[in-house]
Amino acid sequence: MTPPRRSVLALAVLSMLTEEPMHAYRMQQLIKERRKDDVVNVSQRNSVYQTIQRLVRDGLVAVESTERAENRPERTTYRITDTGRATLAEWLRAMLSAPAQEYPEFPAALSFLPNLAPADAMAALSTRVARLEERLAALDEEITEVGRFLPRLFAIEAEYQREVVTAELAYVRSLVEDLRAERVTWPFVDGAPVWPG
Repeated sequence: MTPPRRSVLALAVLSMLTEEPMHAYRMQQLIKERRKDDVVNVSQRNSVYQTIQRLVRDGLVAVESTERAENRPERTTYRITDTGRATLAEWLRAMLSAPAQEYPEFPAALSFLPNLAPADAMAALSTRVARLEERLAALDEEITEVGRFLPRLFAIEAEYQREVVTAELAYVRSLVEDLRAERVTWPFVDGAPVWPG
């Protein structure tokens, strides 16, 4: 038998269900209310439903009840199984202990930077600096707000994100300065970048 496929959304669903049985919409709302949607993509409700169905198929989640209110669609409430609890703990240990090879957009864009003219690259990166500064301010506000009524444990993902954004901001500022000072250059022939090799 194939082991259940791990994903951040599946991890979030299992985690929500450790609190109590609930329906998909409630899970999605709790993730948003708790600001976990910064780290878990729940923008598409359909992806939540698909993830739940996969977890049911894999025996990690079971149907608790199904009910229908007047003129409303049927609502299914789910609960975590013992296998689901064990899998959640296993996934958490694995995700915390072993860095994964991820493929974020920004490093990919940097790897193809020579396709832009230096001025265009500098403008785009300067815009990124401004957006990173805004993100840093928002994270500071979130950490302060959460700290007013919850223990630090409930904001550690925001602390981590703050450190990552701080490091990225320092790097991008440095790169923009290097572009301005022409310490980073690339050759163009007839307006097109020349790739080595």
